[in-house]
Amino acid sequence: MSQATGELARRIDELMPRAQADLAELVAIPSVADPRQYPPEKCREAAEWVAAAFAGVGLRDVHLAETPDGSHAVLGHRPPPPGAPTVLLYSHYDVQPPLDAAAWASEPFRLTERDGRWYGRGTADCKGNIVMHLTALRALGDDVPVGLKLAVEGSEEQGTGGLEQYVPPHADELHADALLICDTGNAAVGVPTVTTSLRGVVNVVVGVEALRGDVHSGMFGGPAPDALAALIRMLDSLRDADGGTRIDGLDCTGTWSGAGYDEGTFRTDAGVLDDVRLTGSGTVADRLWSRPAVTVLGIDCPPVVGSVAAVPAAARARVSLRVPPGTDARTAQEALVAHLEAAAPWGVRVSVERESAGAPFRADTGGPAYAALDQAMREVYGKPMSFLGQGGSIPLCNVLATTFPESEIVLMGVEEPRCLIHAPNESVDPEEIRRMAHVEALFLRYFADSRSSGRRPR
Repeated sequence: MSQATGELARRIDELMPRAQADLAELVAIPSVADPRQYPPEKCREAAEWVAAAFAGVGLRDVHLAETPDGSHAVLGHRPPPPGAPTVLLYSHYDVQPPLDAAAWASEPFRLTERDGRWYGRGTADCKGNIVMHLTALRALGDDVPVGLKLAVEGSEEQGTGGLEQYVPPHADELHADALLICDTGNAAVGVPTVTTSLRGVVNVVVGVEALRGDVHSGMFGGPAPDALAALIRMLDSLRDADGGTRIDGLDCTGTWSGAGYDEGTFRTDAGVLDDVRLTGSGTVADRLWSRPAVTVLGIDCPPVVGSVAAVPAAARARVSLRVPPGTDARTAQEALVAHLEAAAPWGVRVSVERESAGAPFRADTGGPAYAALDQAMREVYGKPMSFLGQGGSIPLCNVLATTFPESEIVLMGVEEPRCLIHAPNESVDPEEIRRMAHVEALFLRYFADSRSSGRRPR
């Protein structure tokens, strides 16, 4: 480690108490972007906190920009030194609701240190990444070798697309040579990783009608077609004997070539019960990142409590399909619709409502930003950068790729499987904040050097 790198590491170590205090303040703001559950004033409070914090580390014209869905993105910039590139720093300040409060071992909106981790809603997703950005910039001080642009959005978890709609007509405001999308993380604690693949997602609501109304099961059950039974058959047809996704017209045999996902680790991370087998075939990584994956999100049918002796006349379900890179989302949605319609038994009437369709994403990893990031990760973690896929979707990445086709898009951050994002007892490992802040600070230096000299980083 060079003297300059060691000095940067020392500064970040000294800044970690400040990072903890920052995260405690942010976590204490219940910025859930759903006005049906939480007051919208809390999202604005979080946005104003973020704006003040980044203004305090030297960004200019930091302000709240209202996006088309009514949420506020925090935007700002810092001009580049002559000849230097510009880097966009992204994160989001809105969080998921805490869900079952009784399942939390500590208050969801109070940062709590336990067993070496910091617990609270948003500690990893994504307020921990905001703190990572701030810590990296504080460590650099006035010696920031690149131009900076900032975009911290306020409705990512809500999925209403405010920033996605804002970007195209404001492209000049957000253009940068490298875009650091800090809403992902490492394959495991201590394993430096970038996410290069995101699955898209399509949803449909399928309805089945078989009778004009429910009829008594004692008088009519047998020959009377059961709409719920028909729907169950249709949903079951979406999986093969191993439980793997099977949809006519879709390739469900893709393979993953990046970092793997150990099956035992996956079982622990996913909370799979003992003796319950994983579904599908191939490696865990194949099934997670390179193949379509169907999930029945919900079913409308008579509940067990209060049910009566009747043959159901109608039933419906919401079906979600995750789509790997290389598959068009709308094509996948139409294949899903056609499969469900063809699988309907007994001539029942089928209706399908097409909902959202988000495209998959694959990053181009051959540019100078990835080379600079690999050098930074090797110095901080002592091992080369790994490539990871993600089963989730970040629609903003596709908008950015379309709007800025020459820019490099890098997905990274402080998350890792133990963080339990979106679940009770979300947490972050403070060592990942420390290391990733160091990575980001070094990356800004190495990326500036590579672009100004025309050389790739060593």
